[in-house]
Amino acid sequence: MTNQTLVHPGQMSARSASNGAIKTITADTFTKLVLDAEGPSAVEFMSYGCAHCRAIEPVLEQVAKMVGAREKIFRVNIAVEEELASTYQIQGTPTFVMFLNQNEVGRVEGPSPTVESVLAAVTQPFES
Repeated sequence: MTNQTLVHPGQMSARSASNGAIKTITADTFTKLVLDAEGPSAVEFMSYGCAHCRAIEPVLEQVAKMVGAREKIFRVNIAVEEELASTYQIQGTPTFVMFLNQNEVGRVEGPSPTVESVLAAVTQPFES
């Protein structure tokens, strides 16, 4: 994976423009990068106004580096991608939704911002 951020022009923020391990995706890129992709993916549905989302960010970056190529981790800004959030019935942020073979296989709402809880949230649905 590269450190390229996948967003619409003009929608970059300081967080999505970072050189981190997590890519911001949009409704335009969601199907290709998540649903049609091979292997497991975890998507953080978040909002830049969410204090818990900001608190979990450094932990999620660390977890993304830990899982490396085994699993892709993306984020969706629900303030911009309202239709995508509605499609996946996102009720609060952060919500992690895990996908495999075009199907949702797990969901965790608001895990505590510790490496252990976030790692468990994004990997347990794929451990069977």
